[in-house]
Amino acid sequence: ITSAPKRGICMSSRQPNILLIFVDNQPASMMGCYGNDEIFTPHLDELASRGVLFRNAFCPNSMCSPCRASMLTGLMPSQHGIHTWLDDDEMDAWPAHYNAIAEFETLPEMLAQAGYHTALIGKYHLGHAHEPQNGFKYWVAMEKGMMDSFYGVQMIDNGQRHTAAEHSVDYFTRKSVEYLDRHAGRDEPPFFLFMAYNAPYGEVPDSSEPDHRHSNLYAELPMNSVPREGVCPELIDWILMRKEKLPDGDFAWYKKLAEQPNNLAAMRQFYSQMSMVDDGVGQVLAKLQEKGVLDDTLVIYTADHGLSVGHHGFWGHGEDTWPSNMHRSANNIPLIFSYPDFVKPGRQLENLVGTTDIFATILDFAGCKLESPESVAGTSFCPLLHGESGNFRDQIFMEQEETRAIRTSQWLFMRRIENTKYDFKHELYELVSDPDERNNLAQDPEYADVVVELSARLDEFFTDYTNPRWDLWKGGVVKSNSTRPFLWKEVWGEEWAPEY
Repeated sequence: ITSAPKRGICMSSRQPNILLIFVDNQPASMMGCYGNDEIFTPHLDELASRGVLFRNAFCPNSMCSPCRASMLTGLMPSQHGIHTWLDDDEMDAWPAHYNAIAEFETLPEMLAQAGYHTALIGKYHLGHAHEPQNGFKYWVAMEKGMMDSFYGVQMIDNGQRHTAAEHSVDYFTRKSVEYLDRHAGRDEPPFFLFMAYNAPYGEVPDSSEPDHRHSNLYAELPMNSVPREGVCPELIDWILMRKEKLPDGDFAWYKKLAEQPNNLAAMRQFYSQMSMVDDGVGQVLAKLQEKGVLDDTLVIYTADHGLSVGHHGFWGHGEDTWPSNMHRSANNIPLIFSYPDFVKPGRQLENLVGTTDIFATILDFAGCKLESPESVAGTSFCPLLHGESGNFRDQIFMEQEETRAIRTSQWLFMRRIENTKYDFKHELYELVSDPDERNNLAQDPEYADVVVELSARLDEFFTDYTNPRWDLWKGGVVKSNSTRPFLWKEVWGEEWAPEY
């Protein structure tokens, strides 16, 4: 597969507007419409009641930057080369104007070719955010991908730098409403607005974070929807491994991961930021209604990745254990598609879909045809949205550096790279009888044939959807940084190093 496959030929006829709401670090379980009775998300619940909700949507990786790259390119991490978050501490080493997906034709570029006015408002986290890029014409972005607070965030508003005066979710909501005032109208070209909120996040755990207008909703909440499990050994192993192998890293931050499942203040704050997102979504949808274009707009709500909030004994991303994992809590994302043309509003679908499928579906919906569909792992699920009951693919693939996984309606199989000194164990879960993924069957001889079959399917997939330059399992490297550089140096030699 080439590094920059030619992608799309788009029709020029009028297409519907597209609003893609892409939030940060949200597990699907943290919404009322997904069955959580402790969270206050009335606008998102209403959106789900008017659209189609997917219960089994998964991201290809449990970190921010890889999933954003996959959303915008349709490619897997082993194709685009971003295997973990792009570390802002590495910015001084990045080339000037570094854009980690510059070599690929992106979703906004293809939509722009079709006549869309394209805008990014929110979090970019794919390189320097100083100027519009990747086909976006209108550009309001956080200067950095990481943050210590929702307040005082440095922003770049179409070339102008300033500090947001308000909560950053409110800032991005205000900027989105302003954008729609100018560009949402029947006499305007169709718009593609990538509204990338930097919340609920879950990585600002300090209880000293200032309260906001939704904090009181959770002040006395018992947080029964957050499990109280003992910290898993794999999280402790990862904390100790980082201390040994990466002594210059921020050990105090990782140590906090072991404290989070019992930190009620942090849990309540996390939930309250979700209500800030819901509030913002409500304001944006109200503006579309006011402009008379809500019925002409495909509204999509999803997240870059999930987040474990104590499930399986860890708080954080799938890479926050040793070895990394692909449990549901870290990789299951919310996904709602809403448009008046869809049949039976309020449907909930069990089909396995993923981030690259969202990419393919948006292009399909907009009438854009892929020139090289074989380069994209995703499949359009437009037929599902329109109520067709065809045989949609029953598998989804994920990767997290040393772990690759396949999930089907029956199995979750996590396969670990084998040529290391760490004796990593594979994991296999039978999801019908064990939906919580507790009983690892991978070492049980009775399931040896299942392990062989699923391993073969993983091999086949990652043969088709990798670029040798970025294939860590076959000597490749990563862009910018890895969270396990010591592992890859041990496997491939001391000369192994990230590239750009």
